[in-house]
Amino acid sequence: MSSDNGRPGGEPPHDPPAAGPAGGEQLALIRETVRAAKVPRARPRTWRGAPLAERLPVARVLVDKGLVHLDRYFDYAVPAAMDAEARPGVRVRVRFGAGERDGRREGGGLINGFVVERRADSDYPGTLAPLAQVLSPEPVLSPGLLALCRAVADRYAGALADVVQLAVPRRMARAEKKESPPAQPPPPAPDPGSWTRYPDGPGYLRALHAGAAPRAVWTALPGPEWPDELARALAATLAGGRGALAVLPDGRAAARVDAALTALAGPGHHVLLTADAGPEARYRRWLAVSRGAVRAVVGTRAAMFAPVRDLGLAALWEDGDSGHADERAPHPHAREVLTLRAAHEGAAFLLGGHGRTAEAAQLVRTGWARALAADRATVRATAPRVRTIGDGDEGRDPAARAARLPSLAWSTVRDALRRGPVLVQVPRRGYVPRLACERCRTPARCRHCAGPLEATGAAEALCCGWCGRTEPGWRCAECGGARLRGQVFGARRTAEELGRAFPAVPVRTSGRDHVLDTVGPAPALVVSTPGAEPVAEEGYAAALLLDGWAMLGRPDLRAGEETLRRWLGGAALVRPEPAGGTVVVVADPGLRPVQALVRWDPAGHAERELADRAELGFPPVSRMAAVSGPPEAVAGFLETVRLPADAEVLGPVGLPVPGPGGARPGGPPPGERWDRALIRVPPGTGAALAAALKAARAARLARRETAPVRIRVDPPDLG
Repeated sequence: MSSDNGRPGGEPPHDPPAAGPAGGEQLALIRETVRAAKVPRARPRTWRGAPLAERLPVARVLVDKGLVHLDRYFDYAVPAAMDAEARPGVRVRVRFGAGERDGRREGGGLINGFVVERRADSDYPGTLAPLAQVLSPEPVLSPGLLALCRAVADRYAGALADVVQLAVPRRMARAEKKESPPAQPPPPAPDPGSWTRYPDGPGYLRALHAGAAPRAVWTALPGPEWPDELARALAATLAGGRGALAVLPDGRAAARVDAALTALAGPGHHVLLTADAGPEARYRRWLAVSRGAVRAVVGTRAAMFAPVRDLGLAALWEDGDSGHADERAPHPHAREVLTLRAAHEGAAFLLGGHGRTAEAAQLVRTGWARALAADRATVRATAPRVRTIGDGDEGRDPAARAARLPSLAWSTVRDALRRGPVLVQVPRRGYVPRLACERCRTPARCRHCAGPLEATGAAEALCCGWCGRTEPGWRCAECGGARLRGQVFGARRTAEELGRAFPAVPVRTSGRDHVLDTVGPAPALVVSTPGAEPVAEEGYAAALLLDGWAMLGRPDLRAGEETLRRWLGGAALVRPEPAGGTVVVVADPGLRPVQALVRWDPAGHAERELADRAELGFPPVSRMAAVSGPPEAVAGFLETVRLPADAEVLGPVGLPVPGPGGARPGGPPPGERWDRALIRVPPGTGAALAAALKAARAARLARRETAPVRIRVDPPDLG
């Protein structure tokens, strides 16, 4: 842990200060601030002249300033009135900024921070500024959580303060005043339940209960049992007297595991940490974990930092879901954070999902984790029948043509509706999100910003997807045509077409604006975007996976892997083949992800994907970082950064210029041209790459270079 200190209460120097006097000389220097004046009243603007703490009068503080050139601790004097409250881990207010008065550096604005250590002396040679206020006596930043945040910051070339902001929730005073419930005794060990379907499943639960630390990549069988299976792993860990943590991609999945664990272990053994709870309730639950009153956590991405004591199991569901990657700097991924926790805290690890990512396959290939899967006979007995049909096969029935369905898909829906609900997965939300000229096929663009035009309804005017302006009198700029055709159809348009094709059947939609949790067993058409599929009480009779080309055709290294993951997530909700469950996927049957779905072989697809990436030198076989910004800033950064000798720079290349309203977080501002360069290093050099990027970024900030340069380690979009 770094202990370099800047100037307390002022601007840090560019060079770290030399070690100052220690022991009695330093203590005398600190006590130089003591005056004969009266002790200041509580919470004054400055504690200058106040008596200092008799024992350990120096507080080492992490200031809440997420800048890499300030990524160090700062020493402050502890007034005697704060001695009892200024413990390691508490929140404080300190003065931070440059100012001169009577030969002393003081002044500056008040800023929040955390006390990380109390010391008898400081290596800063000057007079220390005192703490301004202890915001709360609650120690929220434990040594273990601080060490995890430091490891994450180092891995992602980020500032420690930024990671701590992600790890420690915002303070709610009313929640801190409430006592947490007393800790409950461990629950009884659960029986294996449906884990018996996996040859190594019961043994994995026994190892968790015995206090061992098995690490597994779990390929879950299709069907609704996975929340109960994950809950049994958590309950087995609790029964062994250790803590457990499960991170899910969204609140719906977390709620299912929460309900399953409550049914197994009873209430009071765990908390649910999701944004739906609200800030105060979420903070109250987080405090119960921090205080040791609760030993298990089920939650979404932010729960990866939950301060579970004596962690025995770190579990993650669907690591390929984009919801596990934080969009705030330094963009940690829940999979990497939990692998760090498992390694540093000696905990077991469980990475589960219906699919398998290349990163999960890498964990198995290197031996860091073992595969946990069912045999082929069990897979065939639980998976639905999967049939394929090419995108260009048009249905011969008029109703099939009206619904954009090939005849095989139409007949499958018709037959399945006699037995229950049918799921229709559409990759895009909205009505018609992409349009083109009917005559020359030129994409329809906005006249103001060149953004893509989309239809938001059958009788509504065209609207720009970037700037939001309407386009009532569109004409093609190439041929002058005034008629449009849809290139991509959204969930709303698909639901409208299916309603015309099957007029006697209710049609329900589930997407970002309105997500259904469950549907009943009655016949119905459920049109959903990937990830928003509701669970059918008795399973879907059939599922249609439409417009496979829209997902497989994306210019992204992960397109095939992500498409298969989404298909498996929808198909897993369908009844098994012996019960009549059928899945029809509309995509080229010869493509690798389609064949993996037909065979229900996500592990084989991940292994082949990993082999391809190894041949190309792409992650996860290598470590990679993206550097983006204005062209001159990126070029200057690459010239000054001291990369490892085996680093390879790819690019820079220009990024698409976004129109008004089309900019992504962390990307180019509207109308501005940015470049991006990828830096690749072989395994074992990732830490050196992160350190070099962090040092170069800190040097730019110290030189006050204003042109933005964005750095992202392990970028999700490699193109």
